[in-house]
Amino acid sequence: MDDLRDKYIAAIAAASDEAALEEIRIAAVGKKGEVALKMRELGKMTPEERQSVGPKLNALKDEINTALTAKKSALSDAALDARLATEWLDVTLPSRGRPQGTVHPVSQVTEEISAIFANLGFAVAEGPQIENDFYNFDALNIPPHHPARQEFDTFYMHRAEGDDRPPHVLRTHTSPVQIRAMEKSGAPIRVIAPGRVYRSDYDQTHTPMFHQVEGLAIGKDISMANLKWVLEEFFAAFFEIDGIKTRFRASHFPFTEPSAEVDIQCSWVDGQLRIGEGDGWMEVLGSGMVHPKVLQAAGVDPDTWQGFAFGMGIDRLAMLKYGIPDLRAFFDSDLRWLRHYGFSCLNQPTLHGGLSR
Repeated sequence: MDDLRDKYIAAIAAASDEAALEEIRIAAVGKKGEVALKMRELGKMTPEERQSVGPKLNALKDEINTALTAKKSALSDAALDARLATEWLDVTLPSRGRPQGTVHPVSQVTEEISAIFANLGFAVAEGPQIENDFYNFDALNIPPHHPARQEFDTFYMHRAEGDDRPPHVLRTHTSPVQIRAMEKSGAPIRVIAPGRVYRSDYDQTHTPMFHQVEGLAIGKDISMANLKWVLEEFFAAFFEIDGIKTRFRASHFPFTEPSAEVDIQCSWVDGQLRIGEGDGWMEVLGSGMVHPKVLQAAGVDPDTWQGFAFGMGIDRLAMLKYGIPDLRAFFDSDLRWLRHYGFSCLNQPTLHGGLSR
């Protein structure tokens, strides 16, 4: 036993890495190791011999295991020291420059909107950009003769001659996502639906593809007062100005009743738009109480549930907040424009840290 002890203690001390140490452990105290084989010989001994040899073998095994543990810890410490020596950082060096890439204003504003509504208890819902006629129009109480269903306003997908299936369109709003969300989750529900939408229009303030966010809240006691509060909380957080006044004007949308256009307080000073001050008003979104027929189309009982919905353009909100004059520039892929209006990829919008640092 003394020979075994001297042999393995010396081998453990000479081990240069953990792999070599594991080989020594297996050879010494593994299931087929020398110490294990010695222990099997105890069965052939007399009781008196076992009383003498057994404790010595156990002591030898414990001593080897202790030496293995200590050596493994020493090797780990040495490896850590070597790693730290190569991964040092000189904090006196100049800071890193701004990353070359920037976050597009539309992506930034979408994240800001999502952060605000998440704080108000709204989840984010998504849906397909190619929609069928039912979700894009019929389920939203838009009649067949409505101008929005004409080809001069909506992009229809090509159909083979004789195809009698309902037509598909590039969605003209994200309202179909509200129908799909209610079909999937039922009521009560609170969601926003940001995403790309498509309409046949193109000028300084319109493009064939743009971004929209719509909101939906369904409950048993939801009213226009709840809608007004939610929108005022959103505007105050988004523009980072407390006490922005809003004005609701009666309007008409097929999918809401009653319906209202919403204006926010603003003024023009030296050619600059200032939100939240002055005597002027600017229209920013449409809203209203969800029409009972829309609830029925989504499988929600209008006799039990009611709620509000609203929709606004993400691109337009970006233009208002960050002073961007032309909507078409959003899609020009001009690197100079992106560097000027873009955001750092490290600038993650949060309410507690500030949306637009």
